[in-house]
Amino acid sequence: MASLRLSQALLRRLRLGMFSALLASLPALHAADAAPVKILPLPGETFLVDGLTAFVIPAKPKAQGEGRTPWVWYAPTLRGLPDKEEQWLFTRLTEAGIAIAGIDVGESFGSPEGRVGFSALYDELTQRRTFALRPVLLGRSRGGLMALNWATENPEKVAAFAGIYPVCNLVSYPGLAKAAPAYGLTPAQLEAQLAEHNPIDRLAPLARARVPLLMIHGDIDTLVPLEDNSLEVRTRIFALGGQCRVIIARGQGHNRWAGFFQNEELTDFVIRHARPAR
Repeated sequence: MASLRLSQALLRRLRLGMFSALLASLPALHAADAAPVKILPLPGETFLVDGLTAFVIPAKPKAQGEGRTPWVWYAPTLRGLPDKEEQWLFTRLTEAGIAIAGIDVGESFGSPEGRVGFSALYDELTQRRTFALRPVLLGRSRGGLMALNWATENPEKVAAFAGIYPVCNLVSYPGLAKAAPAYGLTPAQLEAQLAEHNPIDRLAPLARARVPLLMIHGDIDTLVPLEDNSLEVRTRIFALGGQCRVIIARGQGHNRWAGFFQNEELTDFVIRHARPAR
């Protein structure tokens, strides 16, 4: 009988110990669940900013006393992006002492909500970390909508904009019917408010601030047509007295051609403006 009572007591103690261990592990399990997971083309850090997944690919070590870290702001940071196509460019940037960062604001299409997420990343990197106050924005495809719409509202915080077949015109892509839900509007309401949300209609602040733009775009791109996007930006920026250059990739569409991502002129432009001469 005494042996039975001893066995039951041991069992209770074991159960209590297992329960206590489980309770102790809950914070760690929760932290693991909360930690963002993102595969990057180069080693980097992923973290949360206002509940959104962000990343930083660090620059090569800075020289002592160099000050704030130059950086390039990449968009869109959606699932699978940035991808291996960006590896060559990102390697060149990090070797030049330039970090790369981005934040996943979902399929926002440059909406006000997405712009709030962009501002949260900017504040995180410039106020809580020692990143430069004026990054170069790099928009690939629909990342152009996100980057340009934020830039037009924050021209004093932008050193330059570079685009790889960037979307600059909501009407062209994704079209008002598809974009409207991201804006919390009907297609008709978004059409009536295009001047407040469409990048090609909001370029005046960039022109006044003399923010330079450079884009590379294929001349047979049917998804994001050259004429309605990069060339239209160039036409309007010139009319406003601003700066813009478009590199036309002959015979190329909206694809993964290496020439889009390993372009020396675009790379030199990004490095030059991310690390302006002192």
